[in-house]
Amino acid sequence: MSDYKFFEEVNRYFDKAAELTRFEKDQPGLLRQIKRCNSFIHESMPVKRDDGSIMNIDAYRARHSYHKLPTKGGINFRWIEDAQDENEVVALAALMTYKCALADVPFGGAKGTIRIRSKKDFSPSEIERIIRRYTYTFTHIHKVFHSEKDVPAPDYGTGSQEMAWIFDTYKQFASDDDPNPSACVTGKPISIGGLRERVSATGRGVFIGLREVCSQPDIMGRLGLSCGLEGKRVIVQGLGNVGYHTAKFLEANGAIIIGLGEIDGAIHSAKGIPLDDAMLFRIEHGTLKGFPGTKNVRRISDILELDCDILIPAALENQITHLNADKIRAKIVGEAANGPTSSYANDILFSKGAMIVPDIFLNAGGVIVSYFEWLKNRNHIGFGQIDRRFDKARLQNILAVVEEQTHTKIDPNRIEHVTRLSTEEDLVISGLEGTMIPAFEQMRVIQKEYSDTIDLRTAAYFLAITKIGQCYLDQGIFP
Repeated sequence: MSDYKFFEEVNRYFDKAAELTRFEKDQPGLLRQIKRCNSFIHESMPVKRDDGSIMNIDAYRARHSYHKLPTKGGINFRWIEDAQDENEVVALAALMTYKCALADVPFGGAKGTIRIRSKKDFSPSEIERIIRRYTYTFTHIHKVFHSEKDVPAPDYGTGSQEMAWIFDTYKQFASDDDPNPSACVTGKPISIGGLRERVSATGRGVFIGLREVCSQPDIMGRLGLSCGLEGKRVIVQGLGNVGYHTAKFLEANGAIIIGLGEIDGAIHSAKGIPLDDAMLFRIEHGTLKGFPGTKNVRRISDILELDCDILIPAALENQITHLNADKIRAKIVGEAANGPTSSYANDILFSKGAMIVPDIFLNAGGVIVSYFEWLKNRNHIGFGQIDRRFDKARLQNILAVVEEQTHTKIDPNRIEHVTRLSTEEDLVISGLEGTMIPAFEQMRVIQKEYSDTIDLRTAAYFLAITKIGQCYLDQGIFP
């Protein structure tokens, strides 16, 4: 849609939830402060291509909220129409603000975009120069990137390699000003301070959120579904990092993947699609089309309209709109992508009785685990590194006392299982669950206070707005 304004969509959700708060009555201007973007930088970067020519590339960084620092948000490669550049980037930064607040992650929201049509149009060395120029621009010139000011991360089109280039470039310009330079960026390779669980974190978070939704008897009863993920029919649109790992975790926990959609094609099978076999087929053939035992879906967007229990849009924003919302047959829409459902479509789906699990909750796994990586880098020590051996010895001593007091010999294999040392990955996964589950429980409390007359997204925004507002009030910024 040429007239689509992403930030306006986010603000419609904001305004709907804000009406439930007392801020506008008691603290005039506070809601306006929460909603506005604090800063937006647009830079035209000169980048040298392999043939020696110079190309100017537009680059952006939006820092939506300074209520907590540092601000946090990914860097993506994507093409944005000139008229939409600020609107798109600010919208994504705003979503980061609200998801961090909802999950009690102490960051403000930010987002960065490098405006290119496709990474395939550039060589690896050109991509490296683009990333290093971006880092130089926002570290040395604008003095934005800093472990305590603004911390980037991977996003659409970027990964650990790009984050490693950011870290390496950052060190050259900020090492004297930043006592924790490794905390300047998250999503790094493990060898330079990254976390093993970071790559799959967002997908695991989507899985955790959907698992919690499907464990609620009142929700599932209202939808006419049994509790649990077992046997749930799932369609995933978008098989990037988030979509793939979401599907992988759901499949491993008993869900049946019946539809997969990507830019190169979409397939469907009521009997189920083995995910890794389909992914291997796609690598070998360059498309999902023709995967044995499935039917090709004529239009990629049609995958959204097929009958299923759980629909997971994991691609880009504005996929479910007022034009196709009436055709959506899923009982649960799990927003793994940012902003996949327009505000008008959200109202249509809610009126039909569907459960929309909102993006600011469901895909928060990435920033939650980024927070853990940031803490690890600031503390200069891995999770559990100090106390793991102590904990094992303590548990062994407890079991020895149990054996002595009960005159019972405990199976050595059982002892080994009980006293197994927790790995960093174990602790990160535990922390992710321990962050997302309370956030879901808080949303459900708000929903129930309104007798389920508001959707889960409104409850999520209400909580985020309330937490940010209280932060401003506690700082004495508003009387």
